[in-house]
Amino acid sequence: MVIEEYDLVLGQVVKSKAGRDKGNVFIVVDVLSKDYVLIADGEIRKIERPKKKKVKHLIKYNAIEYEIRDKLLEGKKVQNSEIKKTLEKYKS
Repeated sequence: MVIEEYDLVLGQVVKSKAGRDKGNVFIVVDVLSKDYVLIADGEIRKIERPKKKKVKHLIKYNAIEYEIRDKLLEGKKVQNSEIKKTLEKYKS
């Protein structure tokens, strides 16, 4: 679901700014509403069990991983290793 009024889109890279996972980098794997998204990092939060997170608790990166986004939109399986490898370049 990609709707312009939402702040986040599928495949967007985000960083948690609140909660137990504070400081961790994730990819948005589903947009539930303008307030909630599902995120995964392929390691602690796997694609099979993504974390439901409030948008206001996330720092938005101006980066969208189109390869993962396209797979999600087409309904193809995204591997945890893919997500993990993709997020390596965003970890500081």
